[in-house]
Amino acid sequence: MVEDNAVVCSMIQSLSEKLRACYVFPDIAEQICACLQEHLENGDYADIDDELLALALTMHLQEVNHDEHLWVRWHSEPLPDEEGPLRHNREWQDERMLEASLDNYGLHKVERLAGNIGYIEFRYFHRPAWGGNTVTAAMTCLANTNAMIIDLRRCVGGYPGIVALLLSYFFGEEPVHLSSIYWRDDDFTQQYWTLPYVPGKRFDAKPVYVLTSKVTFSAGEEFASILQSRKRATIIGDRTDGGAHPGTSYRFAPHFEAFIPIGRMFNPITGTDLEGAGVTPDISIPQEQALTAAYHMALRTSLASLGEPSSRPLGALVQEMRQALKELEANRKICLKCGYPNLLNKVKCKNCDEVLS
Repeated sequence: MVEDNAVVCSMIQSLSEKLRACYVFPDIAEQICACLQEHLENGDYADIDDELLALALTMHLQEVNHDEHLWVRWHSEPLPDEEGPLRHNREWQDERMLEASLDNYGLHKVERLAGNIGYIEFRYFHRPAWGGNTVTAAMTCLANTNAMIIDLRRCVGGYPGIVALLLSYFFGEEPVHLSSIYWRDDDFTQQYWTLPYVPGKRFDAKPVYVLTSKVTFSAGEEFASILQSRKRATIIGDRTDGGAHPGTSYRFAPHFEAFIPIGRMFNPITGTDLEGAGVTPDISIPQEQALTAAYHMALRTSLASLGEPSSRPLGALVQEMRQALKELEANRKICLKCGYPNLLNKVKCKNCDEVLS
């Protein structure tokens, strides 16, 4: 517990200095600093333990403009004595790299579903230098599937570089401008484009479905938004959280880390960012139903594209797809108009009022 009021005052001063120097919106940084000072003078940081202090500071940082990328975390062990971003510290980076590897670089599941439908679940997009090989291995594993489902329902963010790498698989060799980020610290706008070369096959001519939820945040939203704006995927699930300000971590007290947004992302198609708005799915559906709906749509679309093949292998795949559809539809009604899974006793689709067959 920070018991000395002078120490708390010093912490607020240090945090405010970081905000004024780094936060992507300088004018709002001043408002946030004034908000912190007001809470300090009101005694809101007195006599609370360190973890609660971190929580209180996070709440107050977000009071002005509700930027969920602004937060404070308390660490039981002292942080590296780094004046600039903590990523510049080797010890800090090594520990983050270990955490990323133990999380399999955010890639939690890769699977070929019955009917030759690919499924990948990402929970975080780690930087390309760390997780690039894992992403390319997953895409190579599913390169020969007929459609792909990307599950971002529990994806809470990540790095734009790895997003650009993954997105490059879903477009052709012609360069595509994916996003732009204005970085305040360098006063520079960085453009992200698809890569001219990716290891393995591209997935540029097959159906793609992206699953979202209210938890989907930051880089996860960027990924879904880019594919949606380019009409390259169908987004299915709940509207996403709405965070578009990439940032980095700073030490402002021996045990306290502050994550401060230093950039602002724009979609070159819409000219807007996602802050506070999120991504509205093409098919709005409770996130628990999103995989069923996407799987059903992927099977039906793939079946339609195959027709009645004359070759034995393709004929066997058609039978596998039909069996998967039969099993999927045996337990619930699927709206053929919007793909919404409905309970068997429903006469009309809960999502779009279509009469169920």
